[in-house]
Amino acid sequence: MLTTRVVPKAVTAGLCILALGYSMSFSQSSQEPEKAGQTQAGMVLIPGGEFLMGKGEQGDCSPVHKVFVDSFYMDRHEVTNNQYAKFCEETGRHLPEFWEREGFNSGVDFPNHPVVGISWIDARDYADWAGKRLPTEAEWEYAARGGLVGKNYPNGDELDSTLANYSLAGVDATAPVGSYPPNGYGLHDMVGNVWEWVSDYYAADYYQTSGRENPQGPEDGKFKVIRGASWHSGPGCNRVYYRSALQSNWVDFGVGFRCVKDKR
Repeated sequence: MLTTRVVPKAVTAGLCILALGYSMSFSQSSQEPEKAGQTQAGMVLIPGGEFLMGKGEQGDCSPVHKVFVDSFYMDRHEVTNNQYAKFCEETGRHLPEFWEREGFNSGVDFPNHPVVGISWIDARDYADWAGKRLPTEAEWEYAARGGLVGKNYPNGDELDSTLANYSLAGVDATAPVGSYPPNGYGLHDMVGNVWEWVSDYYAADYYQTSGRENPQGPEDGKFKVIRGASWHSGPGCNRVYYRSALQSNWVDFGVGFRCVKDKR
């Protein structure tokens, strides 16, 4: 689970080490004629398909279970400070918690860094304003895997400082979106840089009862799921199946988001 340290009005995800059993997982392309990588206004098409979600035989990432998701578009990058500032300007929304505060890469001087200091509620409202929505946890993991079979990370089984912005990468802060190679679906920073809010409530045992087609998560709960880990998280937390959560009204200097859109 998440390790935090408190800052004013914020909880931040700390370094974590993950020890999980290993089991085979796979992804299977759908029979749709669509191809990953088709674009739509900064988004890429994620063709629908079936995969094994989760990892291991114990813990909240288990059991591994078969899931099918429909095709959808996903933001190529995490939502940036510049994009979120436009939302605030047009709607009168409050600026993020750490805006213009030194050390957070948050504000007009960092237009292409991922926005941080926003709650799940803020992320949801931004997505609504943009004509999009937050991804489900299943959609997020399916997209993060990038079509690879049974791998721990978006680009394979190993992680190093050339592939993602995490605690051992030496950056010690957020990096501009797109600074690291994309995965097989053309998505950048699916692990590292910032954690990402998804739409689902969190339950440690949800995978025991999860539906097979387009699961939406538990009907209610105290926490909302975050995925992908951040610049100050360890390699274990950056694995594509790793789960954590925060209360929906909390803000964090290591948590941002990206949006998805249904394919019509």
